[in-house]
Amino acid sequence: MGFSVGIVGKPSCGKTSFTNAACMTNFKEGSYPFTTIKANVGVTHVRTPCACGDFDIEDNPQNSVCIERVRLVPIKLIDVAGLVPGAHKGRGMGNQFLDDLRQADVLIHIVDASGALDAEGQEVSAGSHDPIDDVRFLEDEITEWVLAIIQKDWRRMTGRVRVEGAKLDEILLEKLSGLMVSRKHILKALRESELKAEAADKWTEEELRSFASTLWHVAKPLIIAANKIDRPNAEENYERLKEAFPDLLVVPVSALAEKVLKDLERKSVIKYIPGDDDFEILKGDDLKDAEVEQLKKLREHILKKYGGTGVQNILNRAVFEFLNMITIYPVQDSNSLTDGDGNVLPDVYLVPEGTTAKEFAGHIHTDLMESFIHAIDARTKMRISDKHVLKDRDVICIVSAK
Repeated sequence: MGFSVGIVGKPSCGKTSFTNAACMTNFKEGSYPFTTIKANVGVTHVRTPCACGDFDIEDNPQNSVCIERVRLVPIKLIDVAGLVPGAHKGRGMGNQFLDDLRQADVLIHIVDASGALDAEGQEVSAGSHDPIDDVRFLEDEITEWVLAIIQKDWRRMTGRVRVEGAKLDEILLEKLSGLMVSRKHILKALRESELKAEAADKWTEEELRSFASTLWHVAKPLIIAANKIDRPNAEENYERLKEAFPDLLVVPVSALAEKVLKDLERKSVIKYIPGDDDFEILKGDDLKDAEVEQLKKLREHILKKYGGTGVQNILNRAVFEFLNMITIYPVQDSNSLTDGDGNVLPDVYLVPEGTTAKEFAGHIHTDLMESFIHAIDARTKMRISDKHVLKDRDVICIVSAK
């Protein structure tokens, strides 16, 4: 789990409910600001078709879970302290929030789509607050925070670019490495901003702000979860959010529905695979009439209408679409697809698209990478070289000198 998904938003918008539903944790929830003081860190999963289906075999996973040929791969989730206006100046839990934010590779912004919370996270009558304001406010806060970091010593930095011929991307990389910003992010932000690095000393404040905004969107892609989608006004606000932010992905979500289904699944009352658009009742006698009715409504108004509760959908899209991850299965025996203990397809790793066979060896252990000879593709039984680029759901055996 070398990367993290950050859950962000104002207080009481449902961040912790989302985290609890995704991770099946019991972090403290509340309808009052700053229930989350320190970041809650949990483990959830993304789902992907398991390679066992391609080989038509029964597997026994060790680092993940396989249910009916759906592999659930663990990822880290950070539920960040609630953000209020002025956070970049340290207001509320601002400094804590922004410090936690550094660790995330992709951000899911939980928005109360019903509009029943004001800017500070206090309850107001449903529909009286515009969730579009929440998205703009969060974007502004993060932009101001990144801008403040870049602006510090800006004249000295741009002076070095002008006088010494230093590279702006190298100077910024040094300055922003603590935010987990890479050179690739900086160069992409410069291209998208259409700003010339060599003329950085002539950038206006507005151009600098535009660059700061583009940079964090590139380095920490943002997805909007239109939460509480089954509440009054929520569907209409969901459509408005999509119109207002055509460049952002907006996903309808009901964290509460996901939690209800997983709780019942845990008690074996229903059969439910996270991300499915339906469930099967196994022990109907354990449910009261009101609960059966609630499940019917949940199926009709959320699962069937939106293709699921949205929790699994948004996690999957964050990891596979925005972080461009693929799944790779390492085995010790390319014929039996087992590890040294005879476990079939034991482990699965999430790695960035474009990872080579040798780079993948390093994900398992640095020794394997250093002593890499070649790998074997378990499907074709052919040798593959160190520079061979792996594809999603590849099953490979690494042959090393050790």
